[in-house]
Amino acid sequence: MQRTDAPRVAVIGGGAAGLLAAGTAARNGAAVTVIEQNDRPGKKILITGKGRCNVTNDCTPADFIPNVTKNGRFLYSAINRFSPQDMKDLLVSLGVELKTERGRRVFPASDKSADILSALLRYTSDCKFLHRKAKAIAIEDGSAVGVVTSEGTLPFDAVILATGGASYPLTGSDGSGYAIARSAGHAVTPLIPSLVPLVSPSPLCAEMQGLSLKNVALTVYDGDRELYRDFGEMLFTHFGMSGPMILSASAHLRNRSFENVRAVIDLKPALDEPTLEKRILSDFAKYVNRDAQNALRDLLPQTMILPFLELSDVDPRKKINVLTRAERNRILYTLKHFSLPVSGFRPIEEAIVTSGGVDVKEIDPKTMMSRLVKNLYFAGEVIDVDAYTGGYNLQIAFSTGYLAGQSAAACPSKDNQ
Repeated sequence: MQRTDAPRVAVIGGGAAGLLAAGTAARNGAAVTVIEQNDRPGKKILITGKGRCNVTNDCTPADFIPNVTKNGRFLYSAINRFSPQDMKDLLVSLGVELKTERGRRVFPASDKSADILSALLRYTSDCKFLHRKAKAIAIEDGSAVGVVTSEGTLPFDAVILATGGASYPLTGSDGSGYAIARSAGHAVTPLIPSLVPLVSPSPLCAEMQGLSLKNVALTVYDGDRELYRDFGEMLFTHFGMSGPMILSASAHLRNRSFENVRAVIDLKPALDEPTLEKRILSDFAKYVNRDAQNALRDLLPQTMILPFLELSDVDPRKKINVLTRAERNRILYTLKHFSLPVSGFRPIEEAIVTSGGVDVKEIDPKTMMSRLVKNLYFAGEVIDVDAYTGGYNLQIAFSTGYLAGQSAAACPSKDNQ
Protein backbone atom coordinates (compact mmCIF):
# COMPACT_ATOMS: atom_id res chain seq x y z
CA MET A 1 0.00 0.00 0.00
CA GLN A 2 1.32 3.41 -0.96
CA ARG A 3 2.14 5.74 1.93
CA THR A 4 0.63 9.21 2.12
CA ASP A 5 4.19 10.53 2.17
CA ALA A 6 5.25 8.17 -0.59
CA PRO A 7 8.61 8.98 -2.15
CA ARG A 8 8.55 9.36 -5.93
CA VAL A 9 10.91 6.77 -7.39
CA ALA A 10 11.97 6.60 -11.03
CA VAL A 11 13.27 3.36 -12.48
CA ILE A 12 15.16 3.86 -15.74
CA GLY A 13 14.86 0.64 -17.69
CA GLY A 14 12.09 -1.94 -17.93
CA GLY A 15 14.15 -5.12 -18.07
CA ALA A 16 14.58 -7.83 -15.45
CA ALA A 17 16.38 -5.61 -12.91
CA GLY A 18 14.15 -2.61 -13.56
CA LEU A 19 10.88 -4.53 -13.22
CA LEU A 20 11.97 -6.22 -10.00
CA ALA A 21 13.20 -2.90 -8.61
CA ALA A 22 9.99 -1.11 -9.59
CA GLY A 23 7.66 -3.73 -8.15
CA THR A 24 9.64 -3.95 -4.92
CA ALA A 25 9.72 -0.18 -4.46
CA ALA A 26 5.98 0.05 -5.10
CA ARG A 27 5.23 -2.76 -2.65
CA ASN A 28 7.30 -0.90 -0.08
CA GLY A 29 5.11 2.17 -0.42
CA ALA A 30 6.79 4.25 -3.12
CA ALA A 31 5.09 5.97 -6.05
CA VAL A 32 7.00 4.38 -8.92
CA THR A 33 7.43 5.43 -12.54
CA VAL A 34 9.26 3.13 -14.95
CA ILE A 35 10.91 5.07 -17.76
CA GLU A 36 11.43 2.67 -20.68
CA GLN A 37 12.47 3.70 -24.17
CA ASN A 38 11.00 0.58 -25.84
CA ASP A 39 7.36 0.41 -26.79
CA ARG A 40 7.02 -2.45 -24.30
CA PRO A 41 9.17 -3.60 -21.37
CA GLY A 42 11.03 -6.88 -20.95
CA LYS A 43 12.10 -7.54 -24.54
CA LYS A 44 15.38 -9.16 -23.52
CA ILE A 45 13.57 -11.44 -21.05
CA LEU A 46 11.59 -12.90 -23.95
CA ILE A 47 14.70 -14.10 -25.79
CA THR A 48 16.69 -15.45 -22.84
CA GLY A 49 17.30 -19.18 -22.68
CA LYS A 50 16.26 -19.56 -26.33
CA GLY A 51 12.84 -18.24 -25.43
CA ARG A 52 12.50 -20.50 -22.39
CA CYS A 53 14.02 -18.08 -19.82
CA ASN A 54 16.48 -19.71 -17.43
CA VAL A 55 15.16 -17.48 -14.69
CA THR A 56 17.51 -18.40 -11.82
CA ASN A 57 19.69 -21.16 -10.43
CA ASP A 58 18.42 -23.36 -7.60
CA CYS A 59 21.37 -22.86 -5.28
CA THR A 60 22.18 -21.26 -1.95
CA PRO A 61 23.79 -17.82 -1.69
CA ALA A 62 27.02 -19.56 -0.62
CA ASP A 63 27.01 -21.64 -3.81
CA PHE A 64 25.97 -18.66 -5.91
CA ILE A 65 28.92 -16.35 -5.29
CA PRO A 66 31.62 -18.69 -6.72
CA ASN A 67 29.70 -18.66 -10.02
CA VAL A 68 30.08 -14.89 -10.31
CA THR A 69 33.08 -14.26 -12.53
CA LYS A 70 33.61 -10.61 -11.63
CA ASN A 71 33.15 -8.75 -8.32
CA GLY A 72 31.34 -11.59 -6.58
CA ARG A 73 31.97 -10.22 -3.08
CA PHE A 74 30.11 -7.05 -4.00
CA LEU A 75 26.93 -9.13 -4.41
CA TYR A 76 27.04 -10.78 -1.00
CA SER A 77 24.43 -8.50 0.60
CA ALA A 78 22.10 -8.48 -2.41
CA ILE A 79 22.10 -12.27 -2.88
CA ASN A 80 21.50 -12.85 0.82
CA ARG A 81 18.74 -10.24 0.94
CA PHE A 82 16.95 -11.72 -2.07
CA SER A 83 18.16 -15.23 -2.83
CA PRO A 84 17.35 -17.63 -5.68
CA GLN A 85 14.84 -19.30 -3.37
CA ASP A 86 13.20 -15.91 -2.75
CA MET A 87 12.91 -15.40 -6.51
CA LYS A 88 11.37 -18.83 -6.96
CA ASP A 89 8.88 -18.14 -4.15
CA LEU A 90 7.96 -14.79 -5.70
CA LEU A 91 7.30 -16.32 -9.12
CA VAL A 92 5.20 -19.10 -7.62
CA SER A 93 3.19 -16.47 -5.70
CA LEU A 94 2.65 -14.71 -9.04
CA GLY A 95 1.23 -17.89 -10.57
CA VAL A 96 4.27 -19.32 -12.38
CA GLU A 97 4.94 -23.04 -12.10
CA LEU A 98 8.67 -23.78 -12.18
CA LYS A 99 10.93 -26.73 -12.96
CA THR A 100 14.62 -27.42 -12.37
CA GLU A 101 16.84 -28.99 -15.00
CA ARG A 102 20.48 -30.08 -15.27
CA GLY A 103 22.92 -27.74 -13.58
CA ARG A 104 20.16 -26.54 -11.20
CA ARG A 105 18.83 -24.31 -13.98
CA VAL A 106 15.30 -23.08 -13.19
CA PHE A 107 12.76 -22.57 -16.00
CA PRO A 108 9.03 -21.92 -16.19
CA ALA A 109 7.30 -25.31 -16.44
CA SER A 110 5.66 -24.05 -19.64
CA ASP A 111 9.08 -23.40 -21.28
CA LYS A 112 7.70 -19.96 -22.21
CA SER A 113 9.68 -16.86 -21.25
CA ALA A 114 6.51 -14.84 -21.78
CA ASP A 115 5.16 -16.38 -18.54
CA ILE A 116 8.06 -14.87 -16.60
CA LEU A 117 7.55 -11.46 -18.18
CA SER A 118 3.82 -11.58 -17.50
CA ALA A 119 4.52 -12.38 -13.85
CA LEU A 120 6.95 -9.47 -13.52
CA LEU A 121 4.40 -7.14 -15.10
CA ARG A 122 1.85 -8.32 -12.55
CA TYR A 123 4.43 -7.57 -9.86
CA THR A 124 4.61 -3.99 -11.20
CA SER A 125 0.85 -3.51 -11.50
CA ASP A 126 0.97 -0.50 -9.15
CA CYS A 127 3.68 1.24 -11.18
CA LYS A 128 3.29 3.85 -13.89
CA PHE A 129 5.08 3.16 -17.20
CA LEU A 130 6.35 6.03 -19.31
CA HIS A 131 7.51 5.41 -22.87
CA ARG A 132 10.35 7.90 -23.06
CA LYS A 133 14.16 7.96 -23.43
CA ALA A 134 16.13 8.97 -20.35
CA LYS A 135 19.15 11.15 -21.08
CA ALA A 136 20.63 12.04 -17.69
CA ILE A 137 20.06 12.23 -13.95
CA ALA A 138 19.03 15.64 -12.61
CA ILE A 139 21.32 16.36 -9.66
CA GLU A 140 21.15 19.16 -7.10
CA ASP A 141 23.41 19.56 -4.06
CA GLY A 142 24.87 16.11 -4.62
CA SER A 143 21.51 14.36 -4.69
CA ALA A 144 19.40 12.88 -7.49
CA VAL A 145 16.26 14.98 -7.89
CA GLY A 146 14.88 13.83 -11.21
CA VAL A 147 15.39 12.39 -14.66
CA VAL A 148 16.20 14.38 -17.78
CA THR A 149 14.20 12.80 -20.62
CA SER A 150 13.71 13.38 -24.32
CA GLU A 151 10.65 15.47 -23.40
CA GLY A 152 11.94 17.43 -20.45
CA THR A 153 12.97 16.90 -16.83
CA LEU A 154 10.74 14.94 -14.43
CA PRO A 155 11.11 15.43 -10.64
CA PHE A 156 11.70 12.42 -8.39
CA ASP A 157 12.95 11.73 -4.87
CA ALA A 158 15.09 8.77 -5.93
CA VAL A 159 16.28 7.27 -9.21
CA ILE A 160 17.24 3.67 -9.99
CA LEU A 161 19.40 3.18 -13.07
CA ALA A 162 18.66 -0.29 -14.51
CA THR A 163 19.29 0.12 -18.22
CA GLY A 164 21.09 -3.17 -18.88
CA GLY A 165 24.39 -3.58 -20.72
CA ALA A 166 25.55 -3.11 -24.29
CA SER A 167 24.54 -6.52 -25.63
CA TYR A 168 21.40 -7.14 -27.70
CA PRO A 169 20.86 -3.41 -28.52
CA LEU A 170 17.61 -4.16 -30.37
CA THR A 171 16.08 -5.14 -27.01
CA GLY A 172 16.97 -1.75 -25.54
CA SER A 173 20.28 -2.78 -23.94
CA ASP A 174 22.15 -0.28 -26.09
CA GLY A 175 24.71 0.93 -23.56
CA SER A 176 22.97 4.27 -22.98
CA GLY A 177 22.99 3.70 -19.22
CA TYR A 178 26.77 3.95 -19.13
CA ALA A 179 26.62 7.46 -20.57
CA ILE A 180 24.01 8.41 -17.97
CA ALA A 181 26.22 7.02 -15.19
CA ARG A 182 29.26 8.89 -16.51
CA SER A 183 27.32 12.14 -16.68
CA ALA A 184 26.51 11.65 -12.98
CA GLY A 185 30.24 11.39 -12.24
CA HIS A 186 30.61 7.61 -12.12
CA ALA A 187 33.49 5.64 -13.59
CA VAL A 188 32.62 2.88 -16.07
CA THR A 189 35.09 0.03 -16.41
CA PRO A 190 35.98 -1.21 -19.93
CA LEU A 191 33.12 -3.02 -21.67
CA ILE A 192 33.83 -6.39 -23.24
CA PRO A 193 31.54 -9.24 -24.30
CA SER A 194 30.92 -12.08 -21.86
CA LEU A 195 28.92 -15.23 -22.45
CA VAL A 196 29.50 -14.75 -26.15
CA PRO A 197 30.08 -17.13 -29.10
CA LEU A 198 33.68 -17.84 -30.04
CA VAL A 199 35.29 -17.34 -33.44
CA SER A 200 37.46 -20.07 -34.96
CA PRO A 201 39.63 -19.67 -38.06
CA SER A 202 39.12 -23.34 -38.88
CA PRO A 203 36.99 -23.91 -42.01
CA LEU A 204 35.71 -27.11 -40.40
CA CYS A 205 33.24 -25.12 -38.25
CA ALA A 206 31.49 -23.70 -41.32
CA GLU A 207 31.33 -27.20 -42.80
CA MET A 208 29.44 -28.31 -39.67
CA GLN A 209 27.29 -25.17 -39.45
CA GLY A 210 24.05 -25.83 -37.59
CA LEU A 211 25.25 -29.06 -35.99
CA SER A 212 24.41 -29.26 -32.29
CA LEU A 213 26.34 -31.66 -30.06
CA LYS A 214 24.90 -32.94 -26.79
CA ASN A 215 26.55 -34.81 -23.93
CA VAL A 216 30.08 -33.97 -25.03
CA ALA A 217 32.97 -32.72 -22.90
CA LEU A 218 34.82 -29.49 -23.62
CA THR A 219 38.24 -28.36 -22.43
CA VAL A 220 39.67 -24.98 -23.40
CA TYR A 221 43.43 -24.47 -23.33
CA ASP A 222 45.79 -21.56 -23.70
CA GLY A 223 48.92 -23.38 -24.80
CA ASP A 224 49.32 -26.20 -22.28
CA ARG A 225 47.32 -24.42 -19.58
CA GLU A 226 43.78 -25.63 -19.01
CA LEU A 227 41.39 -22.67 -18.69
CA TYR A 228 37.97 -24.27 -18.57
CA ARG A 229 36.31 -27.70 -18.51
CA ASP A 230 32.62 -28.50 -18.97
CA PHE A 231 30.11 -31.12 -20.06
CA GLY A 232 26.94 -30.49 -22.02
CA GLU A 233 25.86 -28.89 -25.30
CA MET A 234 27.49 -26.80 -28.01
CA LEU A 235 26.78 -25.66 -31.55
CA PHE A 236 28.87 -25.14 -34.68
CA THR A 237 28.26 -21.96 -36.70
CA HIS A 238 29.56 -20.33 -39.84
CA PHE A 239 32.01 -18.29 -37.73
CA GLY A 240 32.99 -20.85 -35.08
CA MET A 241 31.20 -22.17 -32.02
CA SER A 242 28.30 -21.29 -29.74
CA GLY A 243 25.96 -23.00 -27.30
CA PRO A 244 25.88 -23.19 -23.47
CA MET A 245 29.37 -24.62 -22.89
CA ILE A 246 31.01 -22.22 -25.34
CA LEU A 247 29.26 -19.21 -23.81
CA SER A 248 30.43 -20.20 -20.34
CA ALA A 249 33.96 -20.79 -21.63
CA SER A 250 34.09 -17.27 -23.05
CA ALA A 251 33.97 -15.83 -19.53
CA HIS A 252 37.41 -17.42 -18.93
CA LEU A 253 39.00 -15.90 -22.01
CA ARG A 254 39.01 -12.22 -21.14
CA ASN A 255 42.15 -10.22 -21.81
CA ARG A 256 43.85 -13.02 -23.75
CA SER A 257 45.73 -12.77 -27.02
CA PHE A 258 44.08 -15.96 -28.39
CA GLU A 259 47.39 -16.84 -30.05
CA ASN A 260 47.42 -20.34 -28.56
CA VAL A 261 43.82 -20.85 -27.47
CA ARG A 262 42.05 -24.00 -28.59
CA ALA A 263 38.83 -25.84 -27.79
CA VAL A 264 39.18 -29.60 -27.41
CA ILE A 265 36.01 -31.68 -27.59
CA ASP A 266 35.68 -35.20 -26.23
CA LEU A 267 32.98 -36.62 -28.50
CA LYS A 268 32.63 -39.80 -26.44
CA PRO A 269 33.19 -38.78 -22.81
CA ALA A 270 31.34 -41.80 -21.40
CA LEU A 271 33.91 -44.19 -22.91
CA ASP A 272 37.56 -44.51 -21.92
CA GLU A 273 40.03 -45.12 -24.75
CA PRO A 274 40.26 -48.94 -24.43
CA THR A 275 36.45 -49.26 -24.46
CA LEU A 276 36.15 -46.81 -27.33
CA GLU A 277 38.79 -48.70 -29.29
CA LYS A 278 36.75 -51.90 -28.96
CA ARG A 279 33.69 -49.99 -30.19
CA ILE A 280 35.61 -48.70 -33.22
CA LEU A 281 36.90 -52.15 -34.11
CA SER A 282 33.38 -53.55 -33.81
CA ASP A 283 31.97 -50.88 -36.12
CA PHE A 284 34.80 -51.35 -38.61
CA ALA A 285 34.19 -55.10 -38.69
CA LYS A 286 30.54 -54.30 -39.46
CA TYR A 287 31.50 -51.94 -42.30
CA VAL A 288 34.70 -53.66 -43.38
CA ASN A 289 34.11 -53.16 -47.11
CA ARG A 290 32.87 -49.56 -46.85
CA ASP A 291 34.70 -46.30 -47.36
CA ALA A 292 35.82 -44.58 -44.15
CA GLN A 293 33.23 -41.84 -44.70
CA ASN A 294 30.47 -44.47 -44.61
CA ALA A 295 31.83 -46.45 -41.68
CA LEU A 296 31.49 -43.80 -38.96
CA ARG A 297 27.74 -43.25 -39.20
CA ASP A 298 27.11 -45.08 -35.90
CA LEU A 299 29.75 -43.00 -34.09
CA LEU A 300 29.22 -39.50 -35.47
CA PRO A 301 26.52 -37.22 -36.89
CA GLN A 302 26.55 -37.33 -40.69
CA THR A 303 27.56 -33.68 -41.14
CA MET A 304 30.55 -34.19 -38.87
CA ILE A 305 32.09 -37.21 -40.60
CA LEU A 306 34.03 -35.47 -43.38
CA PRO A 307 35.42 -32.68 -41.13
CA PHE A 308 36.30 -35.34 -38.56
CA LEU A 309 38.23 -37.43 -41.09
CA GLU A 310 40.02 -34.32 -42.34
CA LEU A 311 41.13 -33.51 -38.81
CA SER A 312 42.17 -37.15 -38.36
CA ASP A 313 44.16 -37.01 -41.61
CA VAL A 314 42.31 -40.03 -43.02
CA ASP A 315 41.18 -40.24 -46.66
CA PRO A 316 37.36 -40.44 -46.54
CA ARG A 317 37.32 -42.68 -49.61
CA LYS A 318 39.78 -45.19 -48.19
CA LYS A 319 38.32 -48.64 -47.52
CA ILE A 320 38.09 -49.68 -43.90
CA ASN A 321 39.78 -53.00 -44.63
CA VAL A 322 42.97 -51.23 -45.71
CA LEU A 323 43.19 -48.60 -42.94
CA THR A 324 46.53 -48.68 -41.21
CA ARG A 325 46.91 -49.05 -37.46
CA ALA A 326 48.20 -45.48 -37.33
CA GLU A 327 45.03 -44.23 -39.06
CA ARG A 328 42.81 -46.16 -36.66
CA ASN A 329 44.74 -44.66 -33.77
CA ARG A 330 44.26 -41.16 -35.18
CA ILE A 331 40.51 -41.77 -35.41
CA LEU A 332 40.49 -42.94 -31.79
CA TYR A 333 42.52 -39.92 -30.69
CA THR A 334 40.32 -37.43 -32.55
CA LEU A 335 37.14 -38.89 -31.04
CA LYS A 336 38.58 -37.95 -27.64
CA HIS A 337 40.44 -34.80 -28.76
CA PHE A 338 38.54 -33.00 -31.53
CA SER A 339 40.62 -29.82 -31.43
CA LEU A 340 39.77 -26.44 -32.97
CA PRO A 341 41.66 -23.14 -32.70
CA VAL A 342 39.91 -20.13 -31.16
CA SER A 343 40.77 -16.65 -32.46
CA GLY A 344 38.43 -14.34 -30.55
CA PHE A 345 34.93 -13.28 -29.53
CA ARG A 346 31.94 -12.36 -31.64
CA PRO A 347 30.90 -8.68 -31.29
CA ILE A 348 29.52 -7.42 -27.96
CA GLU A 349 26.12 -6.97 -29.64
CA GLU A 350 25.88 -10.79 -29.80
CA ALA A 351 26.91 -11.33 -26.18
CA ILE A 352 24.36 -12.45 -23.61
CA VAL A 353 26.07 -10.34 -20.96
CA THR A 354 28.30 -7.28 -20.92
CA SER A 355 31.37 -7.54 -18.73
CA GLY A 356 32.26 -4.16 -17.33
CA GLY A 357 30.07 -1.32 -16.18
CA VAL A 358 29.62 1.12 -13.32
CA ASP A 359 32.56 0.64 -10.95
CA VAL A 360 31.39 -1.27 -7.85
CA LYS A 361 33.75 0.76 -5.64
CA GLU A 362 31.38 3.68 -6.21
CA ILE A 363 28.24 1.76 -5.11
CA ASP A 364 27.22 0.83 -1.55
CA PRO A 365 26.69 -2.96 -1.75
CA LYS A 366 24.26 -2.91 1.20
CA THR A 367 21.82 -0.54 -0.51
CA MET A 368 22.89 -0.26 -4.19
CA MET A 369 23.04 3.53 -3.68
CA SER A 370 25.74 5.58 -5.34
CA ARG A 371 28.56 6.66 -3.05
CA LEU A 372 28.84 9.82 -5.17
CA VAL A 373 25.23 10.93 -5.64
CA LYS A 374 22.66 10.54 -2.87
CA ASN A 375 19.38 8.79 -3.80
CA LEU A 376 20.82 7.43 -7.04
CA TYR A 377 20.73 3.62 -7.15
CA PHE A 378 21.97 0.98 -9.59
CA ALA A 379 20.63 -2.45 -10.51
CA GLY A 380 21.43 -5.21 -12.97
CA GLU A 381 23.83 -5.43 -15.87
CA VAL A 382 24.76 -1.74 -15.84
CA ILE A 383 26.90 -2.62 -12.78
CA ASP A 384 30.34 -4.20 -13.29
CA VAL A 385 29.30 -7.73 -12.26
CA ASP A 386 28.65 -10.84 -14.34
CA ALA A 387 28.51 -14.60 -13.97
CA TYR A 388 28.43 -17.92 -15.79
CA THR A 389 25.42 -19.20 -17.69
CA GLY A 390 22.83 -21.13 -15.72
CA GLY A 391 20.45 -18.45 -14.44
CA TYR A 392 23.07 -16.60 -12.43
CA ASN A 393 23.01 -13.35 -14.42
CA LEU A 394 19.25 -12.98 -14.25
CA GLN A 395 19.39 -13.64 -10.52
CA ILE A 396 21.99 -10.87 -10.18
CA ALA A 397 19.51 -8.57 -11.92
CA PHE A 398 16.71 -9.64 -9.60
CA SER A 399 18.75 -9.45 -6.39
CA THR A 400 20.29 -6.04 -7.10
CA GLY A 401 16.91 -4.82 -8.36
CA TYR A 402 15.18 -5.94 -5.19
CA LEU A 403 17.78 -4.31 -2.96
CA ALA A 404 17.74 -1.06 -4.97
CA GLY A 405 13.92 -0.96 -4.95
CA GLN A 406 13.71 -1.59 -1.23
CA SER A 407 16.37 1.02 -0.49
CA ALA A 408 14.89 3.67 -2.78
CA ALA A 409 11.45 3.24 -1.23
CA ALA A 410 12.93 4.10 2.17
CA CYS A 411 14.20 7.50 1.06
CA PRO A 412 12.16 10.48 2.33
CA SER A 413 9.83 12.40 0.03
CA LYS A 414 11.09 15.92 -0.61
CA ASP A 415 7.51 17.16 -0.33
CA ASN A 416 7.53 16.19 3.33
CA GLN A 417 10.98 17.42 4.31
